[in-house]
Amino acid sequence: MDIALLLALGLLAQSLGPSLGVSAQKRPSILYPWQRAPAPGRVRRAWVIPPISVSENHKRLPYPLVQIKSDKQPLGSVIYSIQGPGVDEEPQGVFSIDKFTGKVFLNAMLDREKTDRFRLRAFALDLGGATLEEPTDLEIVVVDQNDNRPVFRQEAFTGQVLEGAVPGTYVTRAEATDADDPETDNAALRYSILEQSSPQLFSIDEHTGDIRTVQVGLDREVVAVYNLTLQVADMSGDGLTATASAIITLEDINDNAPGFTGDEFFMEVTEAISGVDVGRLEVEDRDLPGSPNWAARFTILEGDPNGQFAIHTDPKTNEGVLSVVKPLDYERCEQYDLTVEVQNEAPLQAAAPRAERGQARVHVQVQDVNEAPVFQENPLRTSLPEGALPGTPVASFSAQDPDTQQLQRLSYSKDYDPEDWLQVDRATGWVQTQRVLSPASPFLKDGWYRAIILAFDDASSPRTATGTLSIEILEVNDHAPELSPPSGSVCSKPDQGSGLLLGATDEDLPPHGAPFHFQLSPRVPELTQNWSLSQINVSHARLRLRHQVQEGLHRLSLLLRDSGQPPQQREQPLNVTVCRCGQDGACLPGAAARRAGGAGVSLGALVIVLASVILLLLLALPVALVTRSRQESGDKGLMHGLHDDLRDNILNYDEQGGGEEDQDAYDINQLRHPTELAGLRAPLGRPPLRRDAPFSRVRPQPPRMLPTSPADIADFISDGLEVADSDPSVPPYDTALIYDYEGDGSVAGTLSSILSSLGDEDQDYSCLRDWGPRFARLADLYGSP
Repeated sequence: MDIALLLALGLLAQSLGPSLGVSAQKRPSILYPWQRAPAPGRVRRAWVIPPISVSENHKRLPYPLVQIKSDKQPLGSVIYSIQGPGVDEEPQGVFSIDKFTGKVFLNAMLDREKTDRFRLRAFALDLGGATLEEPTDLEIVVVDQNDNRPVFRQEAFTGQVLEGAVPGTYVTRAEATDADDPETDNAALRYSILEQSSPQLFSIDEHTGDIRTVQVGLDREVVAVYNLTLQVADMSGDGLTATASAIITLEDINDNAPGFTGDEFFMEVTEAISGVDVGRLEVEDRDLPGSPNWAARFTILEGDPNGQFAIHTDPKTNEGVLSVVKPLDYERCEQYDLTVEVQNEAPLQAAAPRAERGQARVHVQVQDVNEAPVFQENPLRTSLPEGALPGTPVASFSAQDPDTQQLQRLSYSKDYDPEDWLQVDRATGWVQTQRVLSPASPFLKDGWYRAIILAFDDASSPRTATGTLSIEILEVNDHAPELSPPSGSVCSKPDQGSGLLLGATDEDLPPHGAPFHFQLSPRVPELTQNWSLSQINVSHARLRLRHQVQEGLHRLSLLLRDSGQPPQQREQPLNVTVCRCGQDGACLPGAAARRAGGAGVSLGALVIVLASVILLLLLALPVALVTRSRQESGDKGLMHGLHDDLRDNILNYDEQGGGEEDQDAYDINQLRHPTELAGLRAPLGRPPLRRDAPFSRVRPQPPRMLPTSPADIADFISDGLEVADSDPSVPPYDTALIYDYEGDGSVAGTLSSILSSLGDEDQDYSCLRDWGPRFARLADLYGSP
């Protein structure tokens, strides 16, 4: 199919000829991009249309750009259209086409900074809508214009450089941008300095914007901050411009030495004090305040051999503060002449000149005052043996008055003596005891007693000194060791058991206690025939039999001695029970009873114990009689007040008799009130006897105590049955009785015989658990496990 596309450039060729790259005379008026090439070989169906250039900001609108034609149909029978950004896509309406002529128009101003090119698609259709030509690309390029000024990235650039920097030292960089096409001169930027102080100390690179020093002579003490006015221009410096500022700060170096404001300083200070400021030394320094180049540091070169003065720097004023760190003594030195030097914390630059007043003389006058007495040895430590008698010398705790040029007398007194144990001579300070100090005093701490003594002068404004007297109470060996335990037992056979382990205690403190020495008494030499005593350690020994001796109590005598100086010893008795032992070396039970009988309790102790028991019994007897009489009178009054027949109300659960209508078997009143009936029928003084009792005489029964725990209930019931069986003065004892007649017309069922089983093991008591918690214990005692 032969297709031709005609590109008519029209007015575009006249106005934008240079931008299209083709002169108006050489550019063809008609172009056939789809026309077949007449080559005999391969057929070319489409040509590539070169981009169409149009300048941004074009104001004559609408503006014709190009005309496209198809040679398939005559003019008027082809419909043309375009699609793409700027037509039917955002931004819409920028381009349009005459559908009959194929002319493309620019309808709006273009901005290259927003869109630098448009790619459209051109279509050719017949009047029926059929495609005549294949769609072809149409590219429109927006040509840049210098319509944007350059812009600095910051309104003010900052930089720092050391004072005295050499030429060419980098300071900072100024940067700017331009929105125009960077490939054109519209964005070609050039930097320059419009204004700076004279002389010109800084320069800027026109291409990079780097700012550097160009001359020597930067001095912070002269000018600390420099302000520069910068300019940037596009079109290689001939186009649009913009300005900014640069603030350059000089950094300080230590090029100025500190110096005193005067050659000499005069000060005064009081003696015998420390930690006080004497005066201030003023200095001056031109370097940056607060920096190490400005901060002063002072040194005392001469006049203070004992280190009694110190100088520190006031961080706010940079002055040197002279202070006393050790008390001064007017009697030793009345005036001090110090040589002081000042320097900076940072080292001084080598090329910097030295200060004229780097050193100064400081004269310090010492003023005399009344000083407090001084104890030569404080605290004073001494020692005394415990139990020292009144009047025992302790120490001479005297002081001296440092005011040698003043005639003053010293006096002494106690300030702290909690036990009032010591006496101090007011004139001399001589200390002695005035009573015996108790070893159990609460003011003895680890064997030391502390007292405080005062010394004061007689000046118009007296001064006082405080001295501490520490007295160590030396332990004296005044207690003999004691045997522990004083009794024991051993096996009758020497080869059984481990013997008797003996120990000793001593109230004295080391070294007057252990090791203890155990020895059989030398006064009884025959003890060594049967007994041997061997030392185990520093506080224990073991007693053994040499051969078998008679069982029973043996009284030995031992001699105990401690290790004090001089040693204390004591002869002490030892009760040893010799018993028969088992294989394990322990006394057998029978032997233990004999051992307990001879435990060595004295006769006096036994007499005291027996007398105490008898006295308690005599006191308890009247109380029991009174209580018994009150209970009997109360019971009688209660029973006489009950006139109703209580036979149908069984109160005691261990009573047995006939059925409900059995009136002949036994009178149940006798079961309820046997004591009352007996008083009416029998003579006074003797209760009636039961003919069915197993014994014929009455034995007095002690009062029974109620069980204290559920575990004692079984024993309580068993003991009660035994007592009832043995007492003929009570209703029938609890035993199996046979009743042939239970009565007539009873609504109750027949009871099974009590002797229907041979033992309790055939009875079922588990039902007792259903009767409540009071019967639960009986079910546990008699029920099946």
